Amino acid sequence: MKAHSKRYKESGKQVDENKFYQLKEAITVLKKFKQPKFDASMDLNFHLNVDTKKSDQMVRATVILPHGTGKKIRVAVFCKGEHERIARDAGADHVGGLELIDKVSEGFLDFDCAVATPEMMRDLSKLGKVLGPRGLMPSPKTGTVTNDIAKAIEDVRRGKVEFRADKQGGVHLSVGKMSFNEDQLYDNATRIIEAINEAKPASVKGKFICSLSVSSSMNPGLNITV
Repeated sequence: MKAHSKRYKESGKQVDENKFYQLKEAITVLKKFKQPKFDASMDLNFHLNVDTKKSDQMVRATVILPHGTGKKIRVAVFCKGEHERIARDAGADHVGGLELIDKVSEGFLDFDCAVATPEMMRDLSKLGKVLGPRGLMPSPKTGTVTNDIAKAIEDVRRGKVEFRADKQGGVHLSVGKMSFNEDQLYDNATRIIEAINEAKPASVKGKFICSLSVSSSMNPGLNITV
């Protein structure tokens, strides 16, 4: 078992492991922790009451955070012709058609989000095994397969993030940076919780969010009342 750092242990003294905190109270506690030398992230960790083996219980959606993510998002756009100019004008970091697909197939993954026009999806499908496991495959459900390239890029820049439940029913999302003030973190976290609840499949009965915790990078987590 990996030993925790002195900072982690000191932070742990401020946490009641048997307590379920209100979200705002938990954020106040997190802000009191001694943070690492980098600008740490605050994360929400959900365990959902879903059976991901059932197609009607898949949880996947997007949410735009009111105060953004605090991170510069690198956007790759797979498109052709006039859409390439639009993508560059909108601030995309990487733009191209078949040549960009070939570059990615050779190992290039220097981007955080991928957008594609519908006409590119047939060619892009061969990158499914590369982009899929990394959560980078464009999808109509998340608005990343579209002819409105400029809007898709604008949404990402504004703080649009995608979430999906893993095989264990877990969803893990960054709320923002610990350099954000408490109100900004609370607004972003509240919006994420709302979005998770809105994504509840109709076939799921009873309590949807089984458990929820909040944590910051390299520090202990706190259980949240849900």
